[in-house]
Amino acid sequence: MAITETAYAKINLALHVRRRREDGYHELETLFAFVDAGDVLSARVSDQDRVTTLGEFAGGIDDPLDNLVAKTLAVLSRAQGLDITLEKNLPVAAGLGGGSADAGAVFRLVEQMHGLPDDWQSRAAKLGADVPCCVRSETVVGRGTGTELERAPQDLAGTPVLLVNPRVPLATGPVFKAWDGRDRGALPEGSAREIALEGRNDLTTPALELCPPISDVLDALANGEAWLSRMSGSGATCFALYDDEAARDHAAERLRKKRPDWWLLTGKLR
Repeated sequence: MAITETAYAKINLALHVRRRREDGYHELETLFAFVDAGDVLSARVSDQDRVTTLGEFAGGIDDPLDNLVAKTLAVLSRAQGLDITLEKNLPVAAGLGGGSADAGAVFRLVEQMHGLPDDWQSRAAKLGADVPCCVRSETVVGRGTGTELERAPQDLAGTPVLLVNPRVPLATGPVFKAWDGRDRGALPEGSAREIALEGRNDLTTPALELCPPISDVLDALANGEAWLSRMSGSGATCFALYDDEAARDHAAERLRKKRPDWWLLTGKLR
């Protein structure tokens, strides 16, 4: 019998880049949040590990056997193999932590079937800086490279959210490389809503330089009833938060008619 897990789309409600580190990474302060929708993974016990990828964005994965799902299975030893089908609903290279979210879902699948090793957090961090936060998929503050996690107030749970992507992939590396190196200050303190409202995304300017269509998305989201709209992560996906579902759905319908070429996802924050 198959069991399923959703790989919840990850968004950065705020992302402050503080400095470039000598190891090539960047010192970050960010507020991670998760949408109650995303990729879907189904797993069955098998004689060996297998990964099958399907869905709208399956073509964005160059090598299904070398993606984060396969790599996650490799670091979580088990007595039985798992045959996993990954339904790729989230765009690739989109600032939604899609691969990391998939890895987090694999951790939860293995946890249900076999339990996790005591050192699961360090194993997750070796797969990617944002994989540890994706395992639990809760609103948290991330520091360092994003692996130092602090539980944040959960006051935004249930908030209606709209995700919009111009269907233009944007790799993370070039965006960080284009960051101007200026420290614009620490992440605010307070409730999750206060941090989000008072925070910023320091990667917006370099992302816009590399991917101008993001500007069109931000302009479209600003012309609505959202109380906050911003680019997520390194882009190109942007999000908008609303006080009620009706306002979110009205904005989504308006954008679907105006820009049928864009990718949209509606949901709520977890």
